[in-house]
Amino acid sequence: MRKPPVPSPRLADAVAVHGHLRPHETALIHDDRAVTYGELSDLTQNFRHHLLELRLPAGSTVCVPAHKTPETIALLLAVFHEGLVALSPTPDLGPAALERLSQQARATQVLTASDALRAEPVSADEQEAAGFAAADPGRSCLLLTTSGSTGTPKIVPIAAAGFEAFASWATDEFALSSGDVALSYAPLNFDLALLDIWTFLRLGAQVVLVDQGRATDGPYVQGLVTKHAVTFVQGVPMLYRLLVDDGSANPAVRQVIFTGDSVPDSLLALVSAAFPRARFHNVFGCTETNDSFIHEVDPATQTGKMPIGRPIAGTDALISDPDGAIVRSAGAGELLVATPFQTDGYLDAALNAEAFTVIDGRTFYRTGDLVTRDESGLYSLQGRADWQVKVRGVRTNLQEVERVIAAHPDVVEAVVVPLPDEQAGVRLHAHVSRRPSSALTGLRLRTHAGQNLPRHAIPTSVHITDTPLPRTSTGKPDRNLIKSNRLKEIHP
Repeated sequence: MRKPPVPSPRLADAVAVHGHLRPHETALIHDDRAVTYGELSDLTQNFRHHLLELRLPAGSTVCVPAHKTPETIALLLAVFHEGLVALSPTPDLGPAALERLSQQARATQVLTASDALRAEPVSADEQEAAGFAAADPGRSCLLLTTSGSTGTPKIVPIAAAGFEAFASWATDEFALSSGDVALSYAPLNFDLALLDIWTFLRLGAQVVLVDQGRATDGPYVQGLVTKHAVTFVQGVPMLYRLLVDDGSANPAVRQVIFTGDSVPDSLLALVSAAFPRARFHNVFGCTETNDSFIHEVDPATQTGKMPIGRPIAGTDALISDPDGAIVRSAGAGELLVATPFQTDGYLDAALNAEAFTVIDGRTFYRTGDLVTRDESGLYSLQGRADWQVKVRGVRTNLQEVERVIAAHPDVVEAVVVPLPDEQAGVRLHAHVSRRPSSALTGLRLRTHAGQNLPRHAIPTSVHITDTPLPRTSTGKPDRNLIKSNRLKEIHP
């Protein structure tokens, strides 16, 4: 039987070859600890032995929470080598949410790694898994999740062929080599890790892992860039605000990738000065399709909202107007994309009909993003077609957050609104009407949210009242008034 791909046919084997031929070259930096390719290979082999002792059925799925450590990376490589499928969600999920997600993916074990492998069986629940397809180890051995803000986000298989095509494209586009050093700022479970961790390890390059607990510590992050002579930086605007804070220059950096929210002109000028020898690109995409657009940015001429650019080679992009008709020339509407890197579909088959559509024989993903396209074919992002906002560059559905909060037994109604935030781009505020005689507090409600939501989706502030929510003339909660009142409290 053919051994399954691991997220591509070459990744795990390539890392193993680096361990054999270049054992003393650094693979990973974590907390001032350098892990060589030889050590990474040894860690992987050790975990492979432990996996064999578990006697897991061939091709079965395991859950590996994405703690951003060398041990977790080695464990994932071991899982790939053994022909298993790895579900790798955020480690910030509460226990109940993690169990539901594992059950939906039909994972048999939750595996965590430190000095030794720890395995916790998952109780099978056919009702929870109903409607979810089993992952196909012949097509994908890595399952990521969308940034859905309930405890059970959508499960996205990363196609092996898609990863291979993406890694090859990125290597050529950014002229990457084994001599490069990537700063990996985003969490391990983000699709950004396909580039700044997995593609770099595939090349035999070096990856500097940012400790997620210190990701807002500017001097710490800047110190990593300087100390390790980082050449490649990828991240959301908040990362670059941290890196320009002390005014230092980083001449070793030669590629700067903007992702997530648009970079304002004031920040772009500072970034240009901080990375005097770098090329700058704005890259746009999502977990379902990976990167789909790229725009090379010239800080000297860029003004106004930064475009998302033009489709990456091999990508088709369409715009659908409000009536569902395809806009064939300049215009505006919802963005549909088909990339060489995209998933075959969610594990939850019921979601695929709405999210994916076949046009002219090719499968397109409905992004929910509203864009414009000018006469030259340049695309610009205008916003979201649904209730999603981006918190620290992570798509977050406000209605889903509201559902989790409203599930608390002491909550009558809840509204969640986005507020502007200089660092995060957007932060969430919850306005909650509680039941009479309830002792519900903001702390208790945020604890409840933390058990069922990833960290970025937990409201930063909570207003609890014993009175009904304010209403519009049509009887709906007055979100604009709630947002306005909160902003007045912050900025009287």
